[in-house]
Amino acid sequence: MRTSNKRTQARLIAAKQKPETFKLRLYVAGQTAKSVRAFGNLKVICDTHLKGRYQIEVIDLLEHPELARGDQIVAVPTLVIDLPEPVRKIIGDLSNTDRVLVGMALQRLI
Repeated sequence: MRTSNKRTQARLIAAKQKPETFKLRLYVAGQTAKSVRAFGNLKVICDTHLKGRYQIEVIDLLEHPELARGDQIVAVPTLVIDLPEPVRKIIGDLSNTDRVLVGMALQRLI
């Protein structure tokens, strides 16, 4: 039993030392006001709550429409949170910060 407890403690210590990196994909359709606002809102949320622990990939579906199929995108802008798992999606301009934080499972980090 003691070995199991030591392993659990070691994992908790490692998790605290190496925070999770969030891998985010923001699907947009051109440089519309809503798309620009979504990116700006996402950047503020990430800079405030993730401080360097994130990667944002912006995918413009006007340039690469075939990429919508992989993540089953039906509306834009859509944020796909790949990591940490499980994969989650948030649709809209991300202006409701509380909703985005819950969707990104960041409420436990605040």
